[in-house]
Amino acid sequence: MNKGELVDVIVSKVELTKKDADAALTAALEAIVTAVSSGDKVTLVGFGTFERRERQAREGRNPKTGEKMQIAATVVPAFSAGKMFKEKVAPSKTEPETATSSKKKSKSK
Repeated sequence: MNKGELVDVIVSKVELTKKDADAALTAALEAIVTAVSSGDKVTLVGFGTFERRERQAREGRNPKTGEKMQIAATVVPAFSAGKMFKEKVAPSKTEPETATSSKKKSKSK
């Protein structure tokens, strides 16, 4: 899905014009980028967290020559999916025990 398709989905769910939905999405993305680039963490409950992470300098290899080389420290944007997002993508196969089933197990000792 690209930005245009996402705008179409927003328009179908919310009473906005396509132009307004595009402006709202653009403003939201710009706000996230601005906040993360200035070192802030952006948390959207249930969806996930955008943050800035520092990578330490490390030793790597040149893929063409196999020669060892030093990779400089850098700062990168990162996203961690929230619990609801993870559950939608990969639902857990195990069902949690209910309070009554755990009581039955403890009585049978």
